[in-house]
Amino acid sequence: MGPTVTEPWPDDDVILYDGVCLFCSHWIRFIAARDHGRFRFTAIQSDYGARLACHVGIDPADPDTNAVIHGGLAHVKSDGALTALSLLPGWRWVRVLLSLPKALRDPVYNLFAKNRYRIFGRSDVCMMPDAALRARVIG
Repeated sequence: MGPTVTEPWPDDDVILYDGVCLFCSHWIRFIAARDHGRFRFTAIQSDYGARLACHVGIDPADPDTNAVIHGGLAHVKSDGALTALSLLPGWRWVRVLLSLPKALRDPVYNLFAKNRYRIFGRSDVCMMPDAALRARVIG
């Protein structure tokens, strides 16, 4: 489970996501419903999210992955998704999937990411979280 960037980010347990991607918005709600308040979230379209994206090497204008900051380090693509899942209560078993080579995991992730708008759709604006989730969003 190697991080992508070795420069620490000052905030921990933050998930960067594409706020106009309908799948990504559902992903954030899925995590938030299960994480007992562990994570905070930021859309790549926000000022904070764009700065974080640039820090970890993601183009804010054309995001092809999410990022999970854990332990101060960025995890992207399949590492990010599996890291977030493995930190949820009852989902620790997902860590086993991190032992699979990235060369196998990331092409599957990339295929999904490339087609996410076509399959799930996109919104013209970022999702509006409910009050509980809004308190965990970094803008």
